[in-house]
Amino acid sequence: MVNAAAVVLHVLAAVVWVGGMFFAYLVLRPAVGGITPPPERLKLWARVFGRFFLWVWAAVAILPASGYVLIALQYGGFAGAPVHVHWMHGLGWVMNALFIYLFFAPYRAFRAAVEAQDWPTGGAGLTIIRRIVATNLALGLATAALGASGRLWAWVPGG
Repeated sequence: MVNAAAVVLHVLAAVVWVGGMFFAYLVLRPAVGGITPPPERLKLWARVFGRFFLWVWAAVAILPASGYVLIALQYGGFAGAPVHVHWMHGLGWVMNALFIYLFFAPYRAFRAAVEAQDWPTGGAGLTIIRRIVATNLALGLATAALGASGRLWAWVPGG
């Protein structure tokens, strides 16, 4: 029962985070690009990030916790885990670190700029956030691909 719950939590947290980045980057960003005046676009992003980042914080907590439970239950620890699990673990922590940096540095500066109606600074901050999200989206998709297919890699040593 614990194994099933850990799998469900792990998958749902990944879907929320990676799916949210996919939607924000590939659907919402192009759609709001034409919103004028530009301050309205920045205000929209501030509202979107404020709501989405709450869910990302939940994922940042749930993914490692559920992952460690799964590693313990399914493999008896990291020593017994196949290579794709180690890759997922490493990529997950890179994603967490990028998000934590994004939240406490570029996002805080962006939010402060929007609140102060400093639109040029807000726009520059949004560009930095966009780049970090693009990086994390690529890492998240790669990690999801590893999770979905890693155990099928019979030809990879340790896979």
